[in-house]
Amino acid sequence: MYIDPHVHMSARTTDDYQAMAEAGVVAVIEPAFWLGQPRTSVDTYKDYLASLVGWERFRASQFGIKHYCAIGLNSKEANNEPLAEAVMEILPLFLAKEGVVAVGEIGFDEQTALEEKYFRAQLELAKQFDLPVMVHTPHRDKLKGTILTMDICEEHGLLPTQVVIDHNNENTVKAVLDRGYWTAFTLYPQTKMGSERMVNIARQYGSERIFIDSSADWGVSDPMAVPKTANLMLQSGIPQAEVHQMCYANALAAYQQSGQIAAEDWQTADFDQAELFEGNSVLRGQKPIKSSEA
Repeated sequence: MYIDPHVHMSARTTDDYQAMAEAGVVAVIEPAFWLGQPRTSVDTYKDYLASLVGWERFRASQFGIKHYCAIGLNSKEANNEPLAEAVMEILPLFLAKEGVVAVGEIGFDEQTALEEKYFRAQLELAKQFDLPVMVHTPHRDKLKGTILTMDICEEHGLLPTQVVIDHNNENTVKAVLDRGYWTAFTLYPQTKMGSERMVNIARQYGSERIFIDSSADWGVSDPMAVPKTANLMLQSGIPQAEVHQMCYANALAAYQQSGQIAAEDWQTADFDQAELFEGNSVLRGQKPIKSSEA
């Protein structure tokens, strides 16, 4: 079994859900993020967040996958102060919803003053709602931004075990592990951290507090990255127990602190594709499938 603890399924197709389920993915976590172009009002943000706790949760269930999400104001849009202020007002409405396992993904993009302002504000929301934090580390000056991120988390009284630092690479992994944080790696086909590089990381650092995700979205990305990398790890001689930690158990341990996710959730993941969500289904003329038939 696999968990993909950072994947933007609202940008993916039902074919992806079907392939992931067949490969053994039992649960996904979808963090709120940038849609590729700027949002023009808080209302579009509200509808997007509603889809993460509504339609997308249903859509995943129709393929036997449990869907969870992280709710937050992403770092890119934190630089639009009027929008950011309005989004901060509605976040508490969504953080209390069923299936929300973290505040995220939040953190730095360009490492601006506004990004820091809203990062700090959302850390306080995480404390208020007793939720873990999923951090987006910047693409540029990554090590500097990652260290600043950890410093700020500690200023706000968060324990390292309450924070997942994502988008790590060879330059950040040691600093994050040394300070006791959950250390996540995004596996993109061409950028961030490829599967072969991840195997080398696993060989060097082991599996303690490390896990992987696909972060698959609307760009060139692969929602099958977790099972593919797991297989590559096994073929490379990494013990099965360590692969299990990095591709399932560590992510579960990090996010079950929310009280919203547990292994029992997918042990009874029955579904019937004849079911509807507000009058809509995932079907387009196909015969509905039940979990007993899948």
